[in-house]
Amino acid sequence: MSASPLPNTIWRNPIMLLACGFGSGAAPKAPGTFGTLIAIPLFYVMADLSPLVYAAIVLGMFLIGIYLCDYTAKKLRVHDHPGIVWDEIVGYLITMFMFPNSWLWMLLGFGLFRLFDIWKPWPIRLLDRHVQGGFGIMIDDVLAGIYALGCLYALKLII
Repeated sequence: MSASPLPNTIWRNPIMLLACGFGSGAAPKAPGTFGTLIAIPLFYVMADLSPLVYAAIVLGMFLIGIYLCDYTAKKLRVHDHPGIVWDEIVGYLITMFMFPNSWLWMLLGFGLFRLFDIWKPWPIRLLDRHVQGGFGIMIDDVLAGIYALGCLYALKLII
């Protein structure tokens, strides 16, 4: 994975701009964290949707993300460039599935998602290393979101 900065072409190409989290992936440090931050206002808007509609939107974003990430990785000639953060957006939205629109839960979800996205416990790391293309870019963050969702639900039971 390259840490090279994103080229200026992302600002002129709507597909790359989306894959790079509306430009948040251009952050010089921790682009994945900045990409996840973009997901917070999206969750805020989506939080009151019915679970079925929320899940359908996130599924649609996942499927679109496979294309966006694959296209952008090919254009950048780097599989899973750190600036590609659409996968973080989707992963965070998975983390927050059926949680209330509250700053406490949003921040806990943010922290847990970032933890699993960075740590990459089994099988996340395995998938991250061996599954290529847009699906490969997306799937590790989907699993990180599922792990974080499980931990968030466990916290909710305790609190």
